[in-house]
Amino acid sequence: MGKPTNITAEYGLNPGDPLPQLAGHVSHGRFERVLRAGHFAITTEIAPPDSADPDEILKRAHLFDGYVDAINATDGSGAHCHMSSLAVCAILTRIGYSPVIQVSCRDRNRIAIQGDVLGAAALGVTNLLCLTGDDVSAGDHPEAKPVFDLDSISLLQTVRTLRDEQRFLSGRALDTSPSLFMGATINPFVPPVENRVDQLAKKIEAGADFIQSQYCFDLDLLKSFMAQAVDLGLTERRFILIGVGVLASARTAQWLRDNVPGVHIPDTIIHRLDAAKDPKQEGRNICVELMQQIKEINGISGIHVMAYRQEKYVADVVKRSGVLGTRQPWAPEQMETSIGTVS
Repeated sequence: MGKPTNITAEYGLNPGDPLPQLAGHVSHGRFERVLRAGHFAITTEIAPPDSADPDEILKRAHLFDGYVDAINATDGSGAHCHMSSLAVCAILTRIGYSPVIQVSCRDRNRIAIQGDVLGAAALGVTNLLCLTGDDVSAGDHPEAKPVFDLDSISLLQTVRTLRDEQRFLSGRALDTSPSLFMGATINPFVPPVENRVDQLAKKIEAGADFIQSQYCFDLDLLKSFMAQAVDLGLTERRFILIGVGVLASARTAQWLRDNVPGVHIPDTIIHRLDAAKDPKQEGRNICVELMQQIKEINGISGIHVMAYRQEKYVADVVKRSGVLGTRQPWAPEQMETSIGTVS
């Protein structure tokens, strides 16, 4: 599936008009329409609360109003237990946000996963990110029994079977298939880096419509990765969003580099944070600069902003980066004019 361009002019749309759902779209969701219209997209994520209070979700989501096109709801990230991604997405969808449900293979077998996928679609969720999941040994319930009946690639194939073949893995037919825009993750910086593009190709072949990457702080490595992806035609087939992070301090950056596989942070960034009078502000400045430079790299369709416990700064870095141009993503106050197209 190619990437339409100049869709606003082609269909006589005014700025702010809802984008149309066209032939070839796999969902009715706004996030897919933004990408297929050729817009540079911004996504971010919510870490679900340790709570059963839905208002906590909405307070966090409102921080992103008018600055992001989709919001990931993490699924037991780091093997820590929180409110479920499915519940968070259901809450956000009721308001009109475009959430991305994350499905981890760690905690559920194929029976439960297929049921959750159908349930999410029935609740109006239109975006799904397929993850293998962190091992339970990394979290606060190390005594839990991991499942891993599927991995990220077989999970993509499973969702594609539900959506495109309208059947369960067992072969039993579905009455109504789920309309889902499917995503996967890639970490371009995990050694051996020369194999990362092959992994990207496998996930696209398995059915990924969009890709979100791990943190990127090394532009030279990213440019090399993207040049290979472009040469192989992978960016013509699917949409790649590059992850950026808001670093709070040199100590945080050093910890990420030492403890998170595939997170490569150059010494220059750590030294810059260490020398800054206001490290948090400098961390945001670095994020803004990276976003601006990432947008200029051929083949990239958007940016995924990760700001764990710094969600209040997402709007600031997106605004200052200017990567959205004059476009303003949907916000709840647009609900009345966007009714029927806000999924």
